[in-house]
Amino acid sequence: MFEDATKKLKKTIRGLIPIHPRYELKSNDVKPALEYIDAYWHKLERYHPKDDESLLGLPNKYLVPAFEEGHEFDFNEMYYWDSYFMVQGMMDAEHKALVVGILENLVSEFERFKVIPNASRMYLMGRSQPPFLTSFIWEVYDTYDMDKKWLKRMMKAAEAEYTSVWMGTSKPNARQVYKGLSRYYDINHLNDLAEAESGWDMTTRFGRKALSYVPVDLNALLYKYEMDFARYYRLIDEKRKSAAWEVAAKYRKNVMDGLMWSNLRGIYFDYNYAKEKRGTVSSLATYYPMWAGMVDKQQAEQLVKALRRFEQRGGLATTDGQALNQMVPGVIAPGTMPTQWAYPNGWAPLHYIVIKGLQRYGYHEDARRIAMKWLKTNLDWFNTNGVFLEKYNVVSPDKPPAKGVYPSQTGFGWTNAVFERLCKEYIDGI
Repeated sequence: MFEDATKKLKKTIRGLIPIHPRYELKSNDVKPALEYIDAYWHKLERYHPKDDESLLGLPNKYLVPAFEEGHEFDFNEMYYWDSYFMVQGMMDAEHKALVVGILENLVSEFERFKVIPNASRMYLMGRSQPPFLTSFIWEVYDTYDMDKKWLKRMMKAAEAEYTSVWMGTSKPNARQVYKGLSRYYDINHLNDLAEAESGWDMTTRFGRKALSYVPVDLNALLYKYEMDFARYYRLIDEKRKSAAWEVAAKYRKNVMDGLMWSNLRGIYFDYNYAKEKRGTVSSLATYYPMWAGMVDKQQAEQLVKALRRFEQRGGLATTDGQALNQMVPGVIAPGTMPTQWAYPNGWAPLHYIVIKGLQRYGYHEDARRIAMKWLKTNLDWFNTNGVFLEKYNVVSPDKPPAKGVYPSQTGFGWTNAVFERLCKEYIDGI
């Protein structure tokens, strides 16, 4: 099923106007990189069925974000949103057991702890990560033709996660805070740890006041949950519940449009509910609503025009670079925090979200242009240095990315996966 969809997409893309030759790639160009990726996955595979000190036991094999021999920053735990992106290059028959197993690990964490933690460590239970559970469920269900009994268990967990974690109003899940919208949170009620839950640790978006914001990306993800629940209840012929979820999704869209959408700039901004005003940082989070299918035709047109705010020689910068507040990318100074989730860095999961949003609304030429720029940036670095990175400097692709609060990683799980997925979609002969 997945292969059929990919073939149809490729056929559509073939008929488009060719992009600049500088960004054209052929199967022979990417073959060594794909061989590296294929050989790298076994380094990331773990199986840890029993609790061991702080590391949680999980029933199935899983992938960790990166592995580098002797690196000071070692991974042995499974991460929430990393897992969703790492399987994007593996949605095939060969990897079915691993892909389904990773998803079932996430659900087992929720069933056991009533939260999917940031990662499978006891000390990371106080926060989660961006919620991609329903998207993960439906992609597995559609790709592998899973049965309804399996789907029922998965969706039951996802609905409980939505209700108790993301729509919770009190500790330990005080996330729903303003007009039905939710924020990122941490049980310690600390802004920097709430920002870590966003996955964008650290970023210029929140000015180190993440608890005061209802973010675009999180609420678009919750809109996607609501529409995914509506689809589930239609499937099992419970029309009233399906309609109720569609009403919830429509309400969220209307509130988000009223608070976050700027007609003047044609993008969404995070909303500071404590000050009751929009944030000032333009970021790729604005494309989550497009990925989730919640924008109308006019908004989609404006979002496509707004790509010029972010598009650089090497792909899409995470923010537009105009509003850095008092935080300097990659620089540690008194009162500042290094912000790797900002200009000039680009990240694989955000490119994937933008490209899928553009495809969803029929902007295939724009999607292909961005995909090929990103692939070229990844490939050039690999050809020069022999590794993939967790992030790239898309403004000056031949230079290292701006550093973050933790050591830079090579490898790298979600970069490899998105590279592989985009090669399958956009390069002949793959």
